[in-house]
Amino acid sequence: MTTTTATATTSAAATAPPLPAVRPYESYVYAYPHKTAYRPLEERPRLRSLWAAEPKDALSLYLHIPFCEVRCGFCNLFTRIGAPEELTTRYLDALDRQARSVREALGDEEPVRFAAAAFGGGTPTFLTAGELERLCDTAERRMGADLRSIPLSVETSPSTATADRLAVLADRGTTRVSIGVQSFVDEEARAAVRPQRRAEVEAALGRIREARITVLNIDLIYGIDGQTERTWLTSLDAALAWRPEELYLYPLYVRPLTGLHRIGAPADAPGRAEEDAAWDRQRLRLYAVGRDHLLAHGYEQVSMRMFRRADGPREQEGPEDYACQTDGMIGLGCGARSYTSALHYSFDYAVEMREIRSIIDRFTATEDFSRAEVGRYVDADEARRRHLLQSLLQASGLPVADYRARFGTEPGTDFPAELAGFAARGWLDASAPDGLLRLSPSGLAHSDALGPALFSPGVRAAMAAYERK
Repeated sequence: MTTTTATATTSAAATAPPLPAVRPYESYVYAYPHKTAYRPLEERPRLRSLWAAEPKDALSLYLHIPFCEVRCGFCNLFTRIGAPEELTTRYLDALDRQARSVREALGDEEPVRFAAAAFGGGTPTFLTAGELERLCDTAERRMGADLRSIPLSVETSPSTATADRLAVLADRGTTRVSIGVQSFVDEEARAAVRPQRRAEVEAALGRIREARITVLNIDLIYGIDGQTERTWLTSLDAALAWRPEELYLYPLYVRPLTGLHRIGAPADAPGRAEEDAAWDRQRLRLYAVGRDHLLAHGYEQVSMRMFRRADGPREQEGPEDYACQTDGMIGLGCGARSYTSALHYSFDYAVEMREIRSIIDRFTATEDFSRAEVGRYVDADEARRRHLLQSLLQASGLPVADYRARFGTEPGTDFPAELAGFAARGWLDASAPDGLLRLSPSGLAHSDALGPALFSPGVRAAMAAYERK
């Protein structure tokens, strides 16, 4: 740590009162501000104006497909089950209209280049092989993304990773396929309300390897009801047998309006606090087991969740000229976000199936995509928080010089109380080289408590006021 940061954190920690207890699994921070802090934008600004002064030479492109065959018990993503009455066709029609409008808004006054692309959801491979061709055409012909020359990541599921779909993805330049397995133990899959069998999972993994896509990522979940260290190792070893280039280890969350939440005990039920504390201890224990097992098998830790095979191909590291802390994102589809330096925007957000269907119906009927509808403005303080948060949650940490070059200040000066609190809990790596702000192993393990601690009061208030639907 730099002298400024070290002084701020050490002196504050020395005089701090006893630390209150924290839950290690408060919230998974995959983006900041969270979409529950977004609100309808009264002025509905034109995209052309929003992007006029933005750098456009290293953008990320994300296409969202909000369809799945089934909805898992833990899922709170923006997705619906099935797509009746040619809904996928109508959705792809709307996506194409949106792409034309967004590309026009980006203009041609300066070069527009995409450094990375991803198809997410939902389950993009819910689409047929022909529809996936059309999705790629939208990215290439409408947006101008050269999918065969940039990293392209696509999410899939065991039941939709079919040979014909994978052949399309491989032919169109996909460099990474991420498959949600969650558990190789059938009983645990059922407990997570995920109808699948291990044989189906293994067959899908075989097809992905046969497609010769460079990077295979396997998602696994720990903290499932009935899961033990032994069964967790069973899933880890089953995944390792495929030598995936990446593995993501996710703690199970039971979020409002999800299937597991509906069948669980109420938050005020007798004994619930003790059960939650025991669950936290179980998840921390399984996290440590999984982390240590992967490190012992030749993987390096990239973040709390992400592990990368140390001898894997260079492509898995992603584009060198794109940084999520600083570069813009173009999101297409009704569940996608877009980022400029001053505004993060999207469409309405919901978890409950009826609301999701309504939002998708409105999206497919939309003709004019030239304005931002829902979002949140990002001021200088929020930009600093986002940069610190997204850098600190990576195992490599934050080079303080990068922060200083962008903002002209020091993280220890801007966030003395937060960093002092992290240091007092042992979450900062005191052995990090001078000039590097990095989490300790304990800090990485508590990323889902540390991240929310960096939320601004305004974002916290907006999230608390959000009406779930």
